[in-house]
Amino acid sequence: MRPFSYARATSPDAAIAQVAGRRDARFIAGGTNILDLMKDDVERPTLLVDINALPFAAIEAGPSALRIGALARMSDTADHPDVVRYAPAVSQALLLSASAQLRNAASIGGNLMQRTRCAYFRDVAGACNKRAPGEGCAALGGVNRLHAILGGSSNCICTHASDLAVALVALDAAVLTRGPKGNRTIPLTEFYRLPGATPQIETQLQPGELIVGVDVPRSAAAARSQYLKIRDRKSYEFALVSVAAALEVEAGVVRDARLALGGVAPIPWRARAAERSLVGGAASADAFARAAQIALDGARGHGENDFKIPLAQRAIARALTAASAA
Repeated sequence: MRPFSYARATSPDAAIAQVAGRRDARFIAGGTNILDLMKDDVERPTLLVDINALPFAAIEAGPSALRIGALARMSDTADHPDVVRYAPAVSQALLLSASAQLRNAASIGGNLMQRTRCAYFRDVAGACNKRAPGEGCAALGGVNRLHAILGGSSNCICTHASDLAVALVALDAAVLTRGPKGNRTIPLTEFYRLPGATPQIETQLQPGELIVGVDVPRSAAAARSQYLKIRDRKSYEFALVSVAAALEVEAGVVRDARLALGGVAPIPWRARAAERSLVGGAASADAFARAAQIALDGARGHGENDFKIPLAQRAIARALTAASAA
């Protein structure tokens, strides 16, 4: 690990000013991702600004939305009764993430900002356009069992690591930020960027902009949401495929449908065409299987990860079945 300086922020404006003024500065809360990347020499900040003292850890249920502070810990959020009641997929996604020890340390904002677990990204000896633009993507012709089947480009086929982000994308959550230019509300479906020609640019955040919270709209579908994660082992493993599904069903007819996938794309993948196919129809096994096929339309494997296409289709049907019965 390279030498770095450390400072504790005493106010949001002070933290923002410190990071905005230096391109080599980073915010740190739990540190469960950035410290790993610093040890691997992938991230090389010369200043870490500790934001744990800032007042962004509350979890509150308002009349129209559930607000989760960016500094709330993953474990506290997963166990919070309002989260369990109004957004069960969020609680489930958090409980299926990492280990109990990491969930006690990691923050909600940090979880949303975690970077890909692609082995080529984390190995500075490998070619990776996300880490070093212009080097190429070694995964395209290499070991790509864990890589994307949707949304990738000729420059990057990594997958997004966050379980939480998948659940939040399905529930139309928005990220609340504060930065040098003021406050912003960014829908999570617009927060992450596909790799395209610039895989090194991962989010819409500007230099010094700080995530302060997340708003999750309350709805009948969200209250019946479910999160399914399929992985190589039962615990402490990233998703091969994950699905966040939420349905509002009335008299056997789907009135509202939300569907997002993880482990299959460089960003949490919202399956809007599949959602549209469900609304107004029967909540049936045939409808769920058809939606699963639609959700994977355009998916393309790269050899070792071809299995993810049928796996994702089966996972979607399972998650929708669970959501319809919730």
